[in-house]
Amino acid sequence: MIPVTSFRDRKVALFGLGGSGLATARALIAGGADVLAWDDAEASVGKAAAEGIPTGDLRDLDWSAVAALVLAPGVPLTHPVPHWSVGLARNAGVEVVGDIELFCRERRLSSRRSHFAAITGTNGKSTTTALLAHLMRVGGRDVQIGGNFGPAILGLEPPKPGRVHVIECSSYQIDLAPTLDPSVGILLNLSPDHLDRHGTMEHYAAVKERLIAGVEAGGTAVVGVDDDWSAAIADRAERAGGHVVRVSVRRPLADGIYYEGGRLIVAEGGATRFTLPLGGIGSLRGAHNAQNAAAAFASARALGLAPEVIAVAMKSFPGLAHRMEEVRRIGDVLFVNDSKATNADAAERALSSFEEVFWIAGGKPKAGGIEPLAPYFPRVRKAYLIGVAAEEFARTLDGKVPYEIVGTLDAAVPAAARDAAASGLKHPVVLLSPACASFDQFPNFEVRGDHFRTLVNASPSD
Repeated sequence: MIPVTSFRDRKVALFGLGGSGLATARALIAGGADVLAWDDAEASVGKAAAEGIPTGDLRDLDWSAVAALVLAPGVPLTHPVPHWSVGLARNAGVEVVGDIELFCRERRLSSRRSHFAAITGTNGKSTTTALLAHLMRVGGRDVQIGGNFGPAILGLEPPKPGRVHVIECSSYQIDLAPTLDPSVGILLNLSPDHLDRHGTMEHYAAVKERLIAGVEAGGTAVVGVDDDWSAAIADRAERAGGHVVRVSVRRPLADGIYYEGGRLIVAEGGATRFTLPLGGIGSLRGAHNAQNAAAAFASARALGLAPEVIAVAMKSFPGLAHRMEEVRRIGDVLFVNDSKATNADAAERALSSFEEVFWIAGGKPKAGGIEPLAPYFPRVRKAYLIGVAAEEFARTLDGKVPYEIVGTLDAAVPAAARDAAASGLKHPVVLLSPACASFDQFPNFEVRGDHFRTLVNASPSD
C-alpha cells in the first residue's frame, strides 16, 4: 500500500467503492486523512463499512470543511452529465481528483527520484504495460505494475529510489489527474472511443494529451504517430521543449523507432542504430503488437536499459491472457485465445496476424457485425459460429467463407480442431477471436477465454 500523506489531518470525501475506491480509501486512512466514503450501490457501502472504512451519504456532508473529493474513475466527471457528487464538490469550490493524482502527489513528496512510466492509448495499453514491466524486471529492476490494468495504483508498494512504477492510465484516470507527471509518458494511438464519457473526439484526445504534456523535466514522451491525432500531439510536445520518441508501424522514421520487414529499427539522424527482429516471438504477432513492442522498447531505453538487454528480454515475454494468447500446439495446430476481441476492430488485428485460420466467432453482437472484416475472409478456411450472433454472422459469410453454426464453445473447439488437423496445412491456427461481447453465454471475456483454454488443454494430444 502507498499511504497518502498529502491529506493528513484533512477531510476527504470519496465516491466510488469498487476495487480502486477501496484501495484509495485504505491509502488515505493509512496516511492520516479523515475519510468519508460513499457509493450509489448499497452493497458497496456495506462492504466498505464492514472493513472499518467510515461511510456516509455525501449529500449530508458539510462541504465547506472538505479538502478534496476523490472520485473513482468509472464515475462520470463531465459527460453525459457530471455525477451528483461532482456537482456538490464544484459548488463548494472543492477540487475533484482520482487515485493517479494522489500517487503523483505522494511521489513528489516522498521519492521524486523514483521512476514512473504511464501508458495510455485507445488500443494496446495493457499489452504495452505488461511488456514494459517484463522488460524492466528481466533487466534487473524493482518493478510495480498496476493502474487501469492489474492492482489499483495505491495498493502497490510505495515509490523509492531504484523502483519503477509501470502504470496503465485510462482516459478517465487522466481526467482526474491534473498534475500527472510521469518520468516516461507513452501514448500509443488514438481513435474514437468512450465518447459517451468525453463528449467529442477533440475532448477525448485533449485528455489523453495531458499525459504527454505533463512528462517531468528531463523525461521522455513516447508517441505512436500513425494516426493524425497522436502525430499532432507529438509535434506539440516537441515544440514545447519535450524529448519525444516517435514510433511507427506504417512508415520509416528518420528519428524514432519503426517496424519494417519483421524488425524494429531504431533510427537516429537518418541512420540505423539498432535492429530487433520480432519474428518468432509469438506473443508479439501482428503490426499492432509491433507498435506495442516499439513503444516498450523506447520506454525501457529511456528508463536506462541497454538495447541488447531489451532485445533478449523481449523474446521471453509470455503475452497477456485472452489477447492473442498462444494456448497450446497439438501436432501442427496452434490454438490461440483472443477472447478480448469483443468487436470487429479488435478481431481484425488477430485475423491479420495469421495466413490461414479456423475461426471461432460469435457471442452478443456489436453494431456493424463482422462486415468490416470482409478483406480478411480469404484467410478463413472455415468459421465456427457461436452465440446470439451466429445467424447474423452466417448471413454475412454466406457464399464467401465456409461456416458451421455450432452454438457453443464446447462444440466449436473440437470441430475446429478436427478440421485444422485434417487440413494438410503447414501451420493451421484455431483462433478464438469472437468479434462479440460475451454476455449471452459468459459473464465476461475472461471467463469465455478461460473456458476456451480449458477445452483446448483437455483435448487429446494426437
